[in-house]
Amino acid sequence: MTDPSLIRGLTNRRDVLKMSGLAGLGMALAACGVKGKGSPGASAPAADAVAKFWAGRTSNGKLNFANWPLYMDPKHPELTKFTAATGVQVKYEEVIQEMGPWFAKVQPQLAAGQDIGYDLMVITNGIQFKQFRDSGFLAPLDHSKLTNYVANADPAYAKEAFDPGNVYSIPWTSGITGIAYDEKKTGRPITSIADLFDPAFKGKVGMFSDTSELGNFGLMALGVNPEKSTAEDWKKAAAKLKEQKSQGILRNYYDQSYIDALGKGEVWITQAWSGDVFQKNVSDGTDFKFVIPSEGGTIWTDNFAIPITAKNPLDAIKLMDFFYDVTNAATLAEYINFVCPVPAAQEQIKKDAATNPDLAAVAASPLVFPGAADYAKLHYYREFATEAEHQEYQSIFEPVVLS
Repeated sequence: MTDPSLIRGLTNRRDVLKMSGLAGLGMALAACGVKGKGSPGASAPAADAVAKFWAGRTSNGKLNFANWPLYMDPKHPELTKFTAATGVQVKYEEVIQEMGPWFAKVQPQLAAGQDIGYDLMVITNGIQFKQFRDSGFLAPLDHSKLTNYVANADPAYAKEAFDPGNVYSIPWTSGITGIAYDEKKTGRPITSIADLFDPAFKGKVGMFSDTSELGNFGLMALGVNPEKSTAEDWKKAAAKLKEQKSQGILRNYYDQSYIDALGKGEVWITQAWSGDVFQKNVSDGTDFKFVIPSEGGTIWTDNFAIPITAKNPLDAIKLMDFFYDVTNAATLAEYINFVCPVPAAQEQIKKDAATNPDLAAVAASPLVFPGAADYAKLHYYREFATEAEHQEYQSIFEPVVLS
């Protein structure tokens, strides 16, 4: 039987990158056809916005939580525990499949100041997060109500480019884009993005067809920080990627099928998502390596956020903070196996491994608990100031894949 967390890694993560405006231009424009109509450019709240939003809020003893499929143990042990501790009843629904359609679905109600039926949702950094934020659709968070988060969250998350200081969101979980390889085939450790361009691996290199992921690595290969890159940088990176292809070094541009190509030996070295490699090794007994290259990797984050029209925001923020309790963060990470935003959960998982030895691999994995040196090498995706800028980026990198 396929592990549910593996299914999560093999489907929705690929979809979210594509539909969040970070992949094909046609798909992105279709997903982003509905524009925000709140307060464009409102990336930072007014000084008194937090006080105004939270003033007079009381617990109603219930909340509706929208999440992605297979992102929690189907038995919902954490939610049961939360209700027992607080008395708050949680209606949990796996209704978010892709970010573009989700934004399009809830935008009309939010623009009209109406309840969307959910008090808490998990949304991904990317163009839709920017639309939610800049349209004034997200409630500013009261950090005084997030004591577990303040005490236990990795400080790196407060530096996220898409929401610096976690004004509107705190992480649910994250994942890393780096390099996976079969050392039995490569004959040596892989440490650099330059290895993806090495003629020694001619015909055995895999790259992502997703233009954001592909472009990021092209930029980092040139020593350019993707978050600060310019149109001229994009053109140079595209030219380098075209050389990789024309010289026959590239085997193919892959979607999620890259992990199967690695397993079959079709590629020896490839761009990869961290959760996939961890799960592949666990499920198939393989020994593929995953590395954040010396030039850096990218990090994506799925985030808790409260819609501005939520009817039960106080209960929602209680649940957000609940998941930053070390024990609760640990049990969630034990199931989903993506990057845990609570470093102390690692020690708790080690303790849990005493009665469940399978958890030892989770506790020891840098793919679930990256170190400070790992975080220091990770970049976020390029934030586009306008849709025209985003289209320019796509017009430069799409031909690399399609030609």
